[in-house]
Amino acid sequence: MVDISKIVQDAVQTALGRGEIGVQVAAYVNGELVADVWGGLADKATVRKVDGDTLFPVFSVTKAVTATALHIQAERGLIDYEQPISRYWPEFGARGKDKATIRDALTHRAGIPLMPSGVTPEHMCDWEWMVDQLARMEPVFEPGTTSAYHSYTFGWIIAECVRRTDPKERPFSRFVQEEIGAPLGIDNLFLGIPDGVEPRIAQLTNLPPPAPGTPPPGPLRMGAIPLQVGVVEEVFGRPDVRRACIPGAGGIMNARSEARFFAMLANGGQLGGVRLLSEERVRSFSTPRRNPDEVDRVLARVLNLGISGFHLGGQSPPAPPVIGSNPHTISHPGAGGSIGWADPDARLAVAICHNRMFDAQSPQDCPLQPIGDAIRKALGVN
Repeated sequence: MVDISKIVQDAVQTALGRGEIGVQVAAYVNGELVADVWGGLADKATVRKVDGDTLFPVFSVTKAVTATALHIQAERGLIDYEQPISRYWPEFGARGKDKATIRDALTHRAGIPLMPSGVTPEHMCDWEWMVDQLARMEPVFEPGTTSAYHSYTFGWIIAECVRRTDPKERPFSRFVQEEIGAPLGIDNLFLGIPDGVEPRIAQLTNLPPPAPGTPPPGPLRMGAIPLQVGVVEEVFGRPDVRRACIPGAGGIMNARSEARFFAMLANGGQLGGVRLLSEERVRSFSTPRRNPDEVDRVLARVLNLGISGFHLGGQSPPAPPVIGSNPHTISHPGAGGSIGWADPDARLAVAICHNRMFDAQSPQDCPLQPIGDAIRKALGVN
């Protein structure tokens, strides 16, 4: 029998040899944890080592959890994907956003990829301020007409619709804990940490400055993630930001919990005898969105996105290469390289957490690629 843990541990060592600082990997097959390994340092300054309980910021991997919360509401008949967002959140319909649908939001076509003018880290921590500002915004593009990656705003749009349709009127972070975390036995997936876990969070190493001559990011990308709220330790390492629910980019988790979440998706919406979503609904997540070859106006590249808020596997580019070539695979990458995915054909779920931000342009440049490759080779999947 193949020792998956040993193979993944060797791949983690390869990643560390390619410049990674601290890495944590977990994998599930057929609903069973088959690998839970780690290596390197959680904090270079203190030489604190990564262990299985180390927590990592995962940035946009959070969107997979947020989208799943909305799909739970759809499963219950509380949300219809083709209805306007304003049906559930009337204020959102202001200034030309009245026809923007839930599907538009899931597929990054709601038209408001930019963060509100003057946003600060303190503002990001203030849920009511953020949703009020988004409701008041005028769309940059007519909703439904073009792909414009909603780097941060995706989270509040989707999560506020969940909150507005929740009969219990719970804060979104509590909804996630009670409707996803607790039923699945996930104990280290946070959208706003409790005080006691803060010492376990890994220290981020930010992206290096761009090489001389690199063109600056376009104005849309800068507006979607303004510098003052960038994906850097100076922002996401702040105590208030760590404790806030930032549903598009603020998740903090360990690989074991992240992989268990994706294992539910890999197993057709259920895990350990608990069903959150129908198998038919989960199968639909790998349906490509319309105009799949469209160049995204924010990221200036093609994004291999499905109709339900997930990135898809397939030929790279545009699929994230580390997840493999199966077009049925659903995933979400996060800024700097964190990623989680579910391959429903192989019943495989994988989470990779790390603390050195990078922006790989090819599989050869990605230090985490050997991990994905090793897992798939060991299991004989694409």
